[in-house]
Amino acid sequence: MLHPIETEPVGCNGRNDMDLEPGRTRSFHATIVAWCALLTTAAATGAQQSEPCGDRALLTVTVVDESGTISLPGAIVVVRWSDLVERPVRDAAGADGHFFLCVPEDVEGATLWAEFGDDSSRQAVTAFEAGATREVVLRILTGGIQSGRLMGQVLDALTEAPVVRAAVSVRGRPSVVDTNRQGRFVLTGVPAGEHEVEVRRIGYAPLRHSVTVDRGLTTDMEIGLVPTPVEMEPIVATVTRARRLEIVGFYERKHWGELTGLGHFITAEEIDRWRPLTVSAFVSMMVPGMSGLANRRMSTGFLNQPCPMQQYIDGVLLRSGGLDQYIRPFEIGAIEVYKGPASLPADFAGSDARCGAVLVWTR
Repeated sequence: MLHPIETEPVGCNGRNDMDLEPGRTRSFHATIVAWCALLTTAAATGAQQSEPCGDRALLTVTVVDESGTISLPGAIVVVRWSDLVERPVRDAAGADGHFFLCVPEDVEGATLWAEFGDDSSRQAVTAFEAGATREVVLRILTGGIQSGRLMGQVLDALTEAPVVRAAVSVRGRPSVVDTNRQGRFVLTGVPAGEHEVEVRRIGYAPLRHSVTVDRGLTTDMEIGLVPTPVEMEPIVATVTRARRLEIVGFYERKHWGELTGLGHFITAEEIDRWRPLTVSAFVSMMVPGMSGLANRRMSTGFLNQPCPMQQYIDGVLLRSGGLDQYIRPFEIGAIEVYKGPASLPADFAGSDARCGAVLVWTR
């Protein structure tokens, strides 16, 4: 049966660990968890659809090709809740292209889309009712999508505190969104090209800033509004997310990891700035409590040796050797370091991960 969500929504997905050896081609395949079959049965039984989630709404998503005739197993489904307080969901569809999710309590709506390789669907906006089922079909548009997304945070330029209920819009577009309690916002369906973003909030000087939106990609913005009547220029920083890292969920884990203090995250910009010679030396320098790729704060046996951490490259667990043998720093797009099992994402947790893990994603 489908397990109702208490702290973090989950969907049907799987992960396959395998050896990674020099010269060997990496391969992946989706592992379908047993309860997905039960969900498929539940989704086909009409009124019984809402039962697995109790009083919560049940979201069912089907990912198909542009023609609508071919299911796309393993497509990534992204769900962003309307209030931006609940943690977003990024998970893979099952073998039949279906995805099932219990909606968190008190969430009234969501924006969702699907990604398959370098292509994605259009965004769909849906509303929920307690105990009811909402069905959504997402069609992957092969080269046809002409829009992107703007995500970001609005802060007070002097105190760096989140600015709540600031109105964010793209000039010439009807959609206006308010920032949430963390000052965060999402604007979807923004046509690719140059745009002018407008931000307004009583007590602050209005802001207009030019930004480039790329087709099918997300552009992150950090905006510093200036309180009136303070005389200074507003502060805006923008960066376009790497498509590869967005697909594997790096940005979502980075956002929530930094928010909760669980995990350390290193970007390609930091690697390029420092130009390290080896991965292990760079991780030791950037992350406190590390000795090479071992955790000094945990030990093995009576010898009090640093605890060796699990090491991954592009989601593949290294069964032998270390990162320095397989990859050089200039090939890396991002690094995630988790120093204990409590902070590890569910996809990388396990009985062998008590010392933590280092996840490396290539460019």
